[in-house]
Amino acid sequence: MQGLLDVLDLKDAGARTTEDIFTGTSQPMPTGRVYGGQVLSQSVVAAARTLPADRMIHSMHGYFLRPGDVEDGITFSVDRIHDGRSFSTRRTQAYQAGVPIFSMIASFQDEDPGVDHHEPMPEVPNPEDLPDPALGAEAQHPMTRRLFTQRPVDLRHVPSSIYFEVAGDPVPRQAVWMRARRRLPDDRLLHRAALGYLSDLTIQEPILRAHGIPWSYPGLRVASLDHAMWWHRDARVDDWLLYVQESPSARGGRGLATGRIYTRQGVLAASVAQEIMVRIPQD
Repeated sequence: MQGLLDVLDLKDAGARTTEDIFTGTSQPMPTGRVYGGQVLSQSVVAAARTLPADRMIHSMHGYFLRPGDVEDGITFSVDRIHDGRSFSTRRTQAYQAGVPIFSMIASFQDEDPGVDHHEPMPEVPNPEDLPDPALGAEAQHPMTRRLFTQRPVDLRHVPSSIYFEVAGDPVPRQAVWMRARRRLPDDRLLHRAALGYLSDLTIQEPILRAHGIPWSYPGLRVASLDHAMWWHRDARVDDWLLYVQESPSARGGRGLATGRIYTRQGVLAASVAQEIMVRIPQD
């Protein structure tokens, strides 16, 4: 968990003529590639550093352009595109070796009154009633051991995980309870950035589940292409959150997944959409 807090603590490299510059590091990953949710959340923090603390991010749209290298530092360039009376727009580019690996445009807003409604949370088992994967066989396998020893997030799948098999009928939907493994500071931006970090976890799985494909499928290649997120209401990521996910379409080696993130009390905190590349070896 401290590793996540460290990567979100960007260093201010100063302002240039047309942009603000920040630098950051990466969490270690077994593949050597930067986790997409990490660079996304860092880009959110970089953009927010150029705004007053009470003007909070409410939406972002980003593209994963190149795989990042966890051994190299990341430079974040923020363009101050627009500042209005209630809204601000920022563009963040994340660079390694002089080329962009992630590009994001985000909107920030002051707290304003207005209409209020949301889709209710579906009924699912409570996280305490689901098996803890850290105590099961999955946590002992070399492929997944790191997920349960070093990942800063606790996950509980409904109905079950798809690490090694897809149980039951293939369907394009699932739900996942998730939370940070320890208490985080009382910082609204930190929790919104961390929610962006969590939003890239498991969102690809409804596409795989629809076709009965587990993560361990030989030769499977999955890569996130883009990511969109809307923060509707505040939520603490160190409390249980329910991530309801479904895939409305997959075609041509690409699949679309959408998600809704609810608090334990049933309040809709955020919505997510992501398109991924899925490549399966052909016989």
